[in-house]
Amino acid sequence: MVANYKDAVAMPDQEFVSAPALILRSLTATPDRRAVTTPDGVEITAGDLAATAYRLAHELIARGTGRGATVTLLTGNTVEALVARYAAGLAGARVVNLYDGMSAPVLAEITASVDTTLLLVDAERYADAPALLPLLDGPDRPTVLTLGPAPEGIGEDVIAASAHRPAEDPGVPVGPDDDLGIRHTGGTTGIPKGILSLHGPYRSIFDTPLDDRGDDQPPRLLAATSLAHLSGMLADVALHRGGSVVLQRSFDPGQVLAAIERERITDLWVLPPLLYLLLDHPAVATTDLSSLQRIDYGGCASSPARIREAVKVFGPVLVSLYGMSEALKIAALAPEEYPRFGDSGPLPVGRPFPEVEVAIRAADGTELPVGEQGEVHVRSSMIMAGYWKLPELTAQVLHDGWLDTGDVGYFDTDGYLYLADRLKDLIIVVGGHVYPTEVEELLLTHPDVAQCAVYGVRDEQQAEHVHVAVVPAPGQRPQLEEIRAFVTAEKGRIYAPEALHLVDAIPLTSVGKPDKKRLREALPH
Repeated sequence: MVANYKDAVAMPDQEFVSAPALILRSLTATPDRRAVTTPDGVEITAGDLAATAYRLAHELIARGTGRGATVTLLTGNTVEALVARYAAGLAGARVVNLYDGMSAPVLAEITASVDTTLLLVDAERYADAPALLPLLDGPDRPTVLTLGPAPEGIGEDVIAASAHRPAEDPGVPVGPDDDLGIRHTGGTTGIPKGILSLHGPYRSIFDTPLDDRGDDQPPRLLAATSLAHLSGMLADVALHRGGSVVLQRSFDPGQVLAAIERERITDLWVLPPLLYLLLDHPAVATTDLSSLQRIDYGGCASSPARIREAVKVFGPVLVSLYGMSEALKIAALAPEEYPRFGDSGPLPVGRPFPEVEVAIRAADGTELPVGEQGEVHVRSSMIMAGYWKLPELTAQVLHDGWLDTGDVGYFDTDGYLYLADRLKDLIIVVGGHVYPTEVEELLLTHPDVAQCAVYGVRDEQQAEHVHVAVVPAPGQRPQLEEIRAFVTAEKGRIYAPEALHLVDAIPLTSVGKPDKKRLREALPH
Protein backbone atom coordinates (compact mmCIF):
# COMPACT_ATOMS: atom_id res chain seq x y z
CA MET A 1 0.00 0.00 0.00
CA VAL A 2 1.24 3.49 -0.90
CA ALA A 3 0.57 6.12 1.75
CA ASN A 4 0.38 9.10 -0.61
CA TYR A 5 -1.60 8.82 -3.83
CA LYS A 6 0.71 11.35 -5.52
CA ASP A 7 3.62 8.94 -4.99
CA ALA A 8 1.69 6.30 -6.90
CA VAL A 9 1.03 8.45 -9.91
CA ALA A 10 4.53 9.93 -10.21
CA MET A 11 6.10 8.96 -13.50
CA PRO A 12 9.10 9.70 -15.71
CA ASP A 13 8.66 12.59 -18.11
CA GLN A 14 8.86 10.32 -21.13
CA GLU A 15 6.08 7.98 -20.01
CA PHE A 16 2.52 8.81 -21.01
CA VAL A 17 -0.14 7.66 -18.58
CA SER A 18 -3.72 8.08 -19.70
CA ALA A 19 -6.31 9.76 -17.50
CA PRO A 20 -8.15 6.48 -16.71
CA ALA A 21 -4.88 4.84 -15.67
CA LEU A 22 -3.90 7.90 -13.64
CA ILE A 23 -7.23 7.96 -11.78
CA LEU A 24 -7.07 4.25 -10.97
CA ARG A 25 -3.51 4.59 -9.69
CA SER A 26 -4.63 7.23 -7.22
CA LEU A 27 -7.57 5.04 -6.15
CA THR A 28 -5.36 2.02 -5.49
CA ALA A 29 -2.89 4.20 -3.57
CA THR A 30 -5.47 4.85 -0.84
CA PRO A 31 -7.83 1.87 -1.14
CA ASP A 32 -9.71 2.36 2.13
CA ARG A 33 -10.95 5.89 1.49
CA ARG A 34 -14.58 6.41 0.50
CA ALA A 35 -14.56 7.14 -3.24
CA VAL A 36 -18.21 7.12 -4.33
CA THR A 37 -21.55 7.34 -2.55
CA THR A 38 -24.42 6.08 -4.68
CA PRO A 39 -27.84 7.79 -4.94
CA ASP A 40 -29.11 5.13 -2.51
CA GLY A 41 -26.40 5.92 0.04
CA VAL A 42 -24.14 2.91 -0.59
CA GLU A 43 -20.48 3.78 -0.03
CA ILE A 44 -17.85 2.38 -2.40
CA THR A 45 -14.19 2.37 -1.38
CA ALA A 46 -11.42 3.49 -3.70
CA GLY A 47 -9.94 0.00 -3.71
CA ASP A 48 -13.20 -1.67 -4.71
CA LEU A 49 -13.86 0.90 -7.45
CA ALA A 50 -10.39 0.41 -8.93
CA ALA A 51 -10.52 -3.39 -8.70
CA THR A 52 -13.89 -3.54 -10.48
CA ALA A 53 -12.63 -1.27 -13.26
CA TYR A 54 -9.43 -3.28 -13.72
CA ARG A 55 -11.33 -6.58 -13.88
CA LEU A 56 -13.81 -5.18 -16.37
CA ALA A 57 -10.97 -3.91 -18.57
CA HIS A 58 -9.51 -7.42 -18.71
CA GLU A 59 -12.95 -8.84 -19.54
CA LEU A 60 -13.48 -6.36 -22.38
CA ILE A 61 -10.08 -7.19 -23.84
CA ALA A 62 -10.79 -10.93 -23.60
CA ARG A 63 -14.00 -10.34 -25.57
CA GLY A 64 -12.12 -8.53 -28.32
CA THR A 65 -12.86 -4.97 -27.30
CA GLY A 66 -9.65 -3.00 -27.40
CA ARG A 67 -7.77 -0.44 -29.44
CA GLY A 68 -9.86 0.98 -32.27
CA ALA A 69 -13.15 -0.31 -30.86
CA THR A 70 -16.03 1.90 -29.73
CA VAL A 71 -17.74 1.25 -26.40
CA THR A 72 -21.04 3.09 -26.17
CA LEU A 73 -22.61 3.66 -22.76
CA LEU A 74 -26.34 3.75 -22.10
CA THR A 75 -25.83 4.70 -18.46
CA GLY A 76 -26.98 7.07 -15.74
CA ASN A 77 -25.29 8.51 -12.66
CA THR A 78 -23.98 5.23 -11.31
CA VAL A 79 -20.77 3.69 -10.05
CA GLU A 80 -21.04 1.29 -12.97
CA ALA A 81 -20.94 4.20 -15.43
CA LEU A 82 -17.62 5.36 -13.96
CA VAL A 83 -16.27 1.80 -13.93
CA ALA A 84 -17.24 1.21 -17.56
CA ARG A 85 -15.65 4.46 -18.75
CA TYR A 86 -12.37 3.76 -16.98
CA ALA A 87 -12.29 0.12 -18.09
CA ALA A 88 -12.93 0.97 -21.73
CA GLY A 89 -10.20 3.62 -21.60
CA LEU A 90 -7.72 1.15 -20.12
CA ALA A 91 -8.58 -1.33 -22.88
CA GLY A 92 -7.77 1.33 -25.48
CA ALA A 93 -11.34 1.70 -26.78
CA ARG A 94 -13.01 5.04 -27.46
CA VAL A 95 -16.04 5.85 -25.31
CA VAL A 96 -19.39 7.35 -26.36
CA ASN A 97 -22.24 8.34 -24.05
CA LEU A 98 -25.90 8.12 -25.10
CA TYR A 99 -27.55 11.08 -23.43
CA ASP A 100 -30.82 10.92 -21.59
CA GLY A 101 -33.58 13.01 -23.17
CA MET A 102 -32.98 11.88 -26.77
CA SER A 103 -35.41 9.61 -28.57
CA ALA A 104 -34.60 5.99 -29.36
CA PRO A 105 -34.23 6.64 -33.15
CA VAL A 106 -31.68 9.40 -32.51
CA LEU A 107 -29.76 7.21 -30.03
CA ALA A 108 -29.77 4.38 -32.56
CA GLU A 109 -28.37 6.64 -35.27
CA ILE A 110 -25.63 7.87 -32.94
CA THR A 111 -24.78 4.29 -31.95
CA ALA A 112 -24.39 3.30 -35.59
CA SER A 113 -22.54 6.45 -36.65
CA VAL A 114 -19.70 5.93 -34.15
CA ASP A 115 -19.12 2.32 -35.24
CA THR A 116 -20.18 0.90 -31.90
CA THR A 117 -18.81 -2.57 -31.25
CA LEU A 118 -20.06 -2.90 -27.67
CA LEU A 119 -23.07 -1.31 -25.95
CA LEU A 120 -23.05 -1.32 -22.15
CA VAL A 121 -26.29 -0.65 -20.24
CA ASP A 122 -26.70 0.06 -16.53
CA ALA A 123 -29.70 -0.19 -14.22
CA GLU A 124 -30.66 3.48 -14.62
CA ARG A 125 -31.23 2.98 -18.37
CA TYR A 126 -32.68 -0.55 -18.52
CA ALA A 127 -36.07 1.04 -19.20
CA ASP A 128 -34.67 2.71 -22.33
CA ALA A 129 -33.27 -0.51 -23.78
CA PRO A 130 -36.48 -2.12 -25.17
CA ALA A 131 -37.12 0.85 -27.48
CA LEU A 132 -33.49 1.15 -28.56
CA LEU A 133 -32.26 -2.41 -29.07
CA PRO A 134 -34.62 -3.43 -31.91
CA LEU A 135 -33.39 -0.40 -33.87
CA LEU A 136 -29.83 -1.75 -33.74
CA ASP A 137 -30.60 -4.98 -35.59
CA GLY A 138 -28.55 -5.53 -38.71
CA PRO A 139 -25.20 -6.87 -39.90
CA ASP A 140 -23.28 -4.37 -37.74
CA ARG A 141 -25.34 -4.86 -34.58
CA PRO A 142 -23.11 -4.26 -31.54
CA THR A 143 -22.79 -6.72 -28.71
CA VAL A 144 -25.05 -5.66 -25.83
CA LEU A 145 -23.99 -6.34 -22.24
CA THR A 146 -25.27 -5.10 -18.90
CA LEU A 147 -23.42 -3.55 -15.98
CA GLY A 148 -25.14 -5.63 -13.32
CA PRO A 149 -28.16 -7.95 -13.12
CA ALA A 150 -30.80 -6.96 -15.68
CA PRO A 151 -34.23 -7.98 -16.93
CA GLU A 152 -34.21 -10.86 -19.37
CA GLY A 153 -33.57 -9.97 -22.98
CA ILE A 154 -31.15 -7.06 -22.58
CA GLY A 155 -27.82 -8.83 -22.26
CA GLU A 156 -25.31 -10.72 -20.12
CA ASP A 157 -24.03 -9.16 -16.89
CA VAL A 158 -20.43 -8.32 -17.81
CA ILE A 159 -19.57 -7.14 -14.27
CA ALA A 160 -20.37 -10.60 -12.93
CA ALA A 161 -18.51 -12.23 -15.81
CA SER A 162 -15.38 -10.22 -14.99
CA ALA A 163 -15.23 -11.22 -11.30
CA HIS A 164 -12.45 -13.77 -11.87
CA ARG A 165 -10.23 -11.39 -13.84
CA PRO A 166 -7.10 -9.85 -12.24
CA ALA A 167 -7.51 -6.56 -10.37
CA GLU A 168 -4.57 -4.90 -12.08
CA ASP A 169 -3.85 -2.66 -15.04
CA PRO A 170 -3.95 -4.72 -18.26
CA GLY A 171 -1.04 -2.69 -19.60
CA VAL A 172 -2.53 -1.82 -22.98
CA PRO A 173 -0.27 0.85 -24.54
CA VAL A 174 -2.27 4.07 -24.94
CA GLY A 175 -0.67 7.19 -26.42
CA PRO A 176 -1.61 10.87 -26.33
CA ASP A 177 -2.80 10.76 -29.95
CA ASP A 178 -5.12 7.78 -29.43
CA ASP A 179 -8.88 8.31 -29.44
CA LEU A 180 -10.37 8.87 -25.99
CA GLY A 181 -14.00 9.31 -26.97
CA ILE A 182 -16.68 11.04 -28.99
CA ARG A 183 -18.95 13.60 -27.34
CA HIS A 184 -22.11 14.71 -29.10
CA THR A 185 -23.64 18.13 -29.40
CA GLY A 186 -26.39 19.57 -31.59
CA GLY A 187 -25.98 19.46 -35.35
CA THR A 188 -27.67 20.02 -38.70
CA THR A 189 -26.84 16.65 -40.25
CA GLY A 190 -29.84 14.71 -38.96
CA ILE A 191 -28.12 13.55 -35.75
CA PRO A 192 -25.98 15.47 -33.26
CA LYS A 193 -22.41 15.91 -34.46
CA GLY A 194 -19.68 13.96 -32.72
CA ILE A 195 -16.63 15.69 -31.28
CA LEU A 196 -13.56 13.45 -31.31
CA SER A 197 -11.26 13.86 -28.31
CA LEU A 198 -7.83 12.34 -27.76
CA HIS A 199 -6.12 11.02 -24.66
CA GLY A 200 -3.40 13.66 -24.59
CA PRO A 201 -5.59 16.77 -24.28
CA TYR A 202 -7.79 15.20 -21.62
CA ARG A 203 -4.77 13.97 -19.66
CA SER A 204 -3.41 17.54 -19.55
CA ILE A 205 -6.35 18.61 -17.35
CA PHE A 206 -4.80 16.64 -14.51
CA ASP A 207 -1.50 18.47 -14.86
CA THR A 208 -3.12 21.89 -14.31
CA PRO A 209 -5.63 21.68 -11.43
CA LEU A 210 -8.66 23.94 -11.57
CA ASP A 211 -7.75 25.44 -8.20
CA ASP A 212 -4.82 25.60 -5.77
CA ARG A 213 -6.25 23.66 -2.84
CA GLY A 214 -3.61 21.56 -1.15
CA ASP A 215 -3.57 17.77 -0.98
CA ASP A 216 -4.79 17.96 2.64
CA GLN A 217 -8.16 19.26 1.39
CA PRO A 218 -9.47 16.58 -0.99
CA PRO A 219 -12.66 17.64 -2.78
CA ARG A 220 -16.04 16.14 -2.06
CA LEU A 221 -18.01 16.59 -5.26
CA LEU A 222 -21.78 16.35 -5.57
CA ALA A 223 -22.58 15.01 -9.06
CA ALA A 224 -26.21 16.09 -9.43
CA THR A 225 -26.03 16.51 -13.21
CA SER A 226 -25.17 13.86 -15.77
CA LEU A 227 -21.78 12.14 -15.57
CA ALA A 228 -21.93 12.09 -19.37
CA HIS A 229 -21.28 15.85 -19.32
CA LEU A 230 -18.99 18.06 -17.23
CA SER A 231 -19.84 16.33 -13.94
CA GLY A 232 -17.97 13.31 -15.28
CA MET A 233 -14.79 15.30 -15.86
CA LEU A 234 -15.03 16.92 -12.43
CA ALA A 235 -15.60 13.48 -10.87
CA ASP A 236 -12.42 12.27 -12.56
CA VAL A 237 -10.45 15.20 -11.15
CA ALA A 238 -11.90 14.74 -7.66
CA LEU A 239 -11.07 11.03 -7.54
CA HIS A 240 -7.57 11.65 -8.85
CA ARG A 241 -6.96 14.28 -6.17
CA GLY A 242 -7.81 11.88 -3.36
CA GLY A 243 -11.39 13.08 -3.02
CA SER A 244 -14.80 11.50 -3.31
CA VAL A 245 -17.98 11.80 -5.36
CA VAL A 246 -21.58 11.76 -4.14
CA LEU A 247 -23.98 10.75 -6.91
CA GLN A 248 -27.59 11.86 -7.42
CA ARG A 249 -29.81 10.46 -10.15
CA SER A 250 -30.92 13.87 -11.35
CA PHE A 251 -31.00 17.49 -10.27
CA ASP A 252 -33.61 18.21 -7.63
CA PRO A 253 -32.88 21.49 -5.79
CA GLY A 254 -34.23 20.29 -2.46
CA GLN A 255 -32.21 17.08 -2.63
CA VAL A 256 -29.11 18.99 -3.67
CA LEU A 257 -29.36 21.34 -0.70
CA ALA A 258 -29.97 18.42 1.66
CA ALA A 259 -26.95 16.56 0.27
CA ILE A 260 -24.69 19.58 0.65
CA GLU A 261 -25.50 19.72 4.35
CA ARG A 262 -25.61 15.97 5.00
CA GLU A 263 -22.51 15.00 3.01
CA ARG A 264 -20.46 18.14 3.75
CA ILE A 265 -20.08 18.77 0.01
CA THR A 266 -17.20 21.02 -1.04
CA ASP A 267 -17.71 21.12 -4.83
CA LEU A 268 -20.73 21.43 -7.11
CA TRP A 269 -21.26 21.99 -10.84
CA VAL A 270 -24.46 23.62 -12.15
CA LEU A 271 -25.80 25.27 -15.26
CA PRO A 272 -27.08 28.78 -14.43
CA PRO A 273 -30.79 27.81 -14.58
CA LEU A 274 -30.10 25.10 -12.00
CA LEU A 275 -28.27 27.59 -9.79
CA TYR A 276 -31.38 29.76 -9.87
CA LEU A 277 -33.48 26.80 -8.70
CA LEU A 278 -31.24 26.52 -5.67
CA LEU A 279 -31.53 30.25 -4.98
CA ASP A 280 -35.32 30.12 -5.20
CA HIS A 281 -35.79 27.02 -3.05
CA PRO A 282 -37.28 27.76 0.37
CA ALA A 283 -34.75 25.51 2.13
CA VAL A 284 -31.72 27.51 1.01
CA ALA A 285 -32.07 29.94 3.93
CA THR A 286 -31.94 27.18 6.54
CA THR A 287 -29.38 24.86 4.91
CA ASP A 288 -25.86 24.64 6.33
CA LEU A 289 -23.74 25.66 3.33
CA SER A 290 -20.51 26.16 5.26
CA SER A 291 -18.74 23.16 3.70
CA LEU A 292 -18.94 24.59 0.16
CA GLN A 293 -15.63 25.70 -1.27
CA ARG A 294 -16.46 25.87 -4.96
CA ILE A 295 -19.60 26.12 -7.10
CA ASP A 296 -18.68 25.95 -10.77
CA TYR A 297 -21.25 27.28 -13.22
CA GLY A 298 -21.37 27.73 -16.99
CA GLY A 299 -22.58 25.98 -20.12
CA CYS A 300 -24.97 28.76 -21.15
CA ALA A 301 -25.54 32.47 -20.64
CA SER A 302 -26.12 33.64 -17.08
CA SER A 303 -27.87 36.59 -15.47
CA PRO A 304 -25.35 38.94 -13.77
CA ALA A 305 -27.99 39.96 -11.22
CA ARG A 306 -28.69 36.37 -10.23
CA ILE A 307 -25.00 35.47 -10.11
CA ARG A 308 -24.41 38.39 -7.73
CA GLU A 309 -27.35 37.14 -5.67
CA ALA A 310 -25.77 33.68 -5.56
CA VAL A 311 -22.50 35.15 -4.29
CA LYS A 312 -24.42 36.73 -1.40
CA VAL A 313 -26.25 33.48 -0.60
CA PHE A 314 -23.46 30.94 -1.02
CA GLY A 315 -20.49 33.16 -0.22
CA PRO A 316 -17.29 33.71 -2.22
CA VAL A 317 -17.29 30.24 -3.77
CA LEU A 318 -18.68 30.83 -7.27
CA VAL A 319 -16.42 30.09 -10.24
CA SER A 320 -17.47 30.95 -13.79
CA LEU A 321 -16.18 28.29 -16.19
CA TYR A 322 -16.20 29.09 -19.89
CA GLY A 323 -15.51 26.11 -22.08
CA MET A 324 -17.04 23.89 -24.72
CA SER A 325 -16.82 20.29 -25.86
CA GLU A 326 -14.60 21.35 -28.77
CA ALA A 327 -12.08 23.10 -26.51
CA LEU A 328 -12.62 21.88 -22.94
CA LYS A 329 -11.59 24.75 -20.66
CA ILE A 330 -11.10 28.27 -22.00
CA ALA A 331 -11.50 30.86 -19.22
CA ALA A 332 -12.50 31.16 -15.57
CA LEU A 333 -13.55 33.84 -13.11
CA ALA A 334 -12.36 33.05 -9.58
CA PRO A 335 -14.33 33.92 -6.40
CA GLU A 336 -11.97 36.70 -5.33
CA GLU A 337 -12.42 38.49 -8.66
CA TYR A 338 -16.16 39.23 -8.43
CA PRO A 339 -15.92 42.33 -6.16
CA ARG A 340 -13.96 44.28 -8.76
CA PHE A 341 -17.04 44.34 -11.04
CA GLY A 342 -19.32 46.02 -8.52
CA ASP A 343 -23.01 45.52 -7.86
CA SER A 344 -24.33 46.07 -11.38
CA GLY A 345 -23.41 45.75 -15.03
CA PRO A 346 -22.14 42.78 -17.01
CA LEU A 347 -19.90 40.08 -15.60
CA PRO A 348 -17.09 38.51 -17.62
CA VAL A 349 -16.74 34.77 -18.08
CA GLY A 350 -13.21 35.22 -16.78
CA ARG A 351 -9.62 35.37 -17.87
CA PRO A 352 -8.22 32.72 -20.22
CA PHE A 353 -6.34 29.90 -18.53
CA PRO A 354 -2.53 30.34 -18.78
CA GLU A 355 -2.22 27.54 -21.34
CA VAL A 356 -5.04 28.89 -23.54
CA GLU A 357 -4.79 31.59 -26.22
CA VAL A 358 -7.91 33.61 -27.03
CA ALA A 359 -8.23 36.08 -29.89
CA ILE A 360 -11.16 38.32 -30.86
CA ARG A 361 -11.42 38.59 -34.64
CA ALA A 362 -13.53 40.28 -37.28
CA ALA A 363 -15.29 38.21 -39.91
CA ASP A 364 -12.27 38.62 -42.23
CA GLY A 365 -9.92 37.19 -39.59
CA THR A 366 -8.44 40.52 -38.48
CA GLU A 367 -7.66 40.60 -34.77
CA LEU A 368 -9.66 43.30 -33.02
CA PRO A 369 -8.47 45.69 -30.28
CA VAL A 370 -9.61 45.71 -26.65
CA GLY A 371 -13.28 46.62 -26.27
CA GLU A 372 -14.40 45.68 -29.79
CA GLN A 373 -16.75 42.75 -30.27
CA GLY A 374 -15.87 39.97 -32.64
CA GLU A 375 -15.68 36.22 -33.06
CA VAL A 376 -13.97 34.35 -30.23
CA HIS A 377 -11.14 32.11 -31.45
CA VAL A 378 -9.25 29.72 -29.18
CA ARG A 379 -5.96 27.83 -29.44
CA SER A 380 -4.69 25.34 -26.87
CA SER A 381 -3.50 21.77 -26.44
CA MET A 382 -7.06 20.81 -25.52
CA ILE A 383 -8.72 21.57 -28.87
CA MET A 384 -10.71 18.68 -30.32
CA ALA A 385 -9.24 16.44 -33.00
CA GLY A 386 -12.26 17.21 -35.18
CA TYR A 387 -15.87 16.29 -35.82
CA TRP A 388 -16.33 12.55 -36.27
CA LYS A 389 -16.59 11.70 -39.99
CA LEU A 390 -17.31 15.36 -40.85
CA PRO A 391 -14.08 16.71 -42.38
CA GLU A 392 -15.77 19.61 -44.16
CA LEU A 393 -17.43 20.83 -40.97
CA THR A 394 -14.13 20.40 -39.11
CA ALA A 395 -12.38 22.54 -41.72
CA GLN A 396 -14.94 25.29 -41.21
CA VAL A 397 -14.08 25.76 -37.52
CA LEU A 398 -10.42 24.67 -37.25
CA HIS A 399 -7.71 26.75 -38.91
CA ASP A 400 -3.99 26.41 -38.13
CA GLY A 401 -4.74 25.12 -34.64
CA TRP A 402 -7.32 27.83 -33.91
CA LEU A 403 -10.95 26.99 -33.16
CA ASP A 404 -13.73 29.37 -34.14
CA THR A 405 -16.04 28.99 -31.12
CA GLY A 406 -19.10 30.55 -32.71
CA ASP A 407 -19.32 33.01 -29.82
CA VAL A 408 -19.16 36.80 -30.00
CA GLY A 409 -17.14 38.51 -27.30
CA TYR A 410 -14.64 41.16 -26.31
CA PHE A 411 -11.80 41.83 -23.86
CA ASP A 412 -11.63 44.66 -21.37
CA THR A 413 -8.41 46.50 -20.54
CA ASP A 414 -7.62 44.07 -17.70
CA GLY A 415 -7.78 41.00 -19.89
CA TYR A 416 -11.23 39.78 -18.85
CA LEU A 417 -13.30 38.08 -21.54
CA TYR A 418 -16.98 38.97 -21.97
CA LEU A 419 -19.45 37.08 -24.15
CA ALA A 420 -22.05 39.10 -26.00
CA ASP A 421 -23.88 36.62 -28.23
CA ARG A 422 -23.55 33.46 -30.30
CA LEU A 423 -22.81 33.39 -33.99
CA LYS A 424 -23.97 29.82 -34.31
CA ASP A 425 -27.71 29.33 -34.48
CA LEU A 426 -27.61 27.16 -31.38
CA ILE A 427 -30.01 26.99 -28.46
CA ILE A 428 -28.45 25.82 -25.19
CA VAL A 429 -31.05 24.32 -22.89
CA VAL A 430 -30.75 22.42 -19.64
CA GLY A 431 -29.81 18.92 -20.75
CA GLY A 432 -28.16 19.63 -24.07
CA HIS A 433 -27.97 21.64 -27.28
CA VAL A 434 -30.66 22.21 -29.90
CA TYR A 435 -29.91 23.28 -33.45
CA PRO A 436 -33.04 24.91 -34.91
CA THR A 437 -32.57 23.32 -38.33
CA GLU A 438 -33.07 19.85 -36.85
CA VAL A 439 -36.43 20.79 -35.36
CA GLU A 440 -37.48 22.82 -38.41
CA GLU A 441 -36.84 19.93 -40.77
CA LEU A 442 -38.89 17.64 -38.55
CA LEU A 443 -41.80 20.07 -38.17
CA LEU A 444 -42.06 20.51 -41.92
CA THR A 445 -43.10 16.84 -42.08
CA HIS A 446 -46.10 17.56 -39.83
CA PRO A 447 -49.32 17.80 -41.89
CA ASP A 448 -50.48 20.93 -40.03
CA VAL A 449 -47.26 22.91 -40.66
CA ALA A 450 -46.65 24.80 -43.90
CA GLN A 451 -43.62 26.88 -42.83
CA CYS A 452 -41.75 27.30 -39.57
CA ALA A 453 -38.79 28.94 -37.87
CA VAL A 454 -37.27 27.70 -34.62
CA TYR A 455 -35.27 30.02 -32.42
CA GLY A 456 -34.10 30.51 -28.85
CA VAL A 457 -35.49 33.09 -26.45
CA ARG A 458 -33.75 34.09 -23.24
CA ASP A 459 -35.79 34.99 -20.21
CA GLU A 460 -34.89 37.67 -17.67
CA GLN A 461 -32.46 35.21 -16.06
CA GLN A 462 -30.75 34.52 -19.41
CA ALA A 463 -31.97 30.91 -19.58
CA GLU A 464 -32.75 29.85 -23.16
CA HIS A 465 -36.06 28.37 -24.30
CA VAL A 466 -37.07 26.81 -27.64
CA HIS A 467 -39.76 28.81 -29.50
CA VAL A 468 -41.30 28.03 -32.89
CA ALA A 469 -43.17 30.29 -35.29
CA VAL A 470 -45.48 28.32 -37.55
CA VAL A 471 -47.41 29.20 -40.68
CA PRO A 472 -50.26 26.67 -40.49
CA ALA A 473 -51.26 24.50 -43.42
CA PRO A 474 -54.57 25.64 -45.01
CA GLY A 475 -57.50 24.98 -42.72
CA GLN A 476 -55.30 23.82 -39.83
CA ARG A 477 -54.52 25.30 -36.42
CA PRO A 478 -51.84 23.24 -34.63
CA GLN A 479 -51.67 23.36 -30.82
CA LEU A 480 -48.56 23.57 -28.65
CA GLU A 481 -49.08 20.28 -26.84
CA GLU A 482 -49.60 18.47 -30.14
CA ILE A 483 -46.38 19.94 -31.56
CA ARG A 484 -44.46 19.16 -28.36
CA ALA A 485 -45.62 15.55 -28.41
CA PHE A 486 -44.67 15.20 -32.08
CA VAL A 487 -41.15 16.57 -31.58
CA THR A 488 -40.59 14.61 -28.36
CA ALA A 489 -41.56 11.34 -30.02
CA GLU A 490 -39.16 11.86 -32.91
CA LYS A 491 -36.24 13.74 -31.35
CA GLY A 492 -36.57 13.68 -27.56
CA ARG A 493 -37.90 16.04 -24.94
CA ILE A 494 -35.01 18.51 -24.93
CA TYR A 495 -35.92 19.47 -28.51
CA ALA A 496 -39.59 20.15 -27.81
CA PRO A 497 -40.69 23.82 -28.20
CA GLU A 498 -41.85 25.60 -25.06
CA ALA A 499 -43.85 28.17 -27.03
CA LEU A 500 -45.75 28.06 -30.31
CA HIS A 501 -46.60 31.20 -32.29
CA LEU A 502 -48.98 31.00 -35.25
CA VAL A 503 -48.09 33.59 -37.89
CA ASP A 504 -49.22 34.50 -41.41
CA ALA A 505 -45.69 34.49 -42.82
CA ILE A 506 -42.07 33.97 -41.73
CA PRO A 507 -40.15 37.27 -42.13
CA LEU A 508 -36.98 37.04 -44.21
CA THR A 509 -33.67 38.89 -44.15
CA SER A 510 -32.28 40.68 -47.19
CA VAL A 511 -30.56 37.50 -48.29
CA GLY A 512 -33.70 35.43 -47.94
CA LYS A 513 -33.06 33.68 -44.62
CA PRO A 514 -35.69 33.55 -41.86
CA ASP A 515 -35.29 36.72 -39.81
CA LYS A 516 -35.29 35.24 -36.32
CA LYS A 517 -34.22 38.51 -34.74
CA ARG A 518 -37.46 40.09 -35.98
CA LEU A 519 -39.43 37.11 -34.69
CA ARG A 520 -37.90 37.49 -31.23
CA GLU A 521 -38.74 41.19 -31.21
CA ALA A 522 -42.25 40.88 -32.61
CA LEU A 523 -43.60 37.81 -30.85
CA PRO A 524 -44.39 37.48 -27.13
CA HIS A 525 -41.92 35.77 -24.85
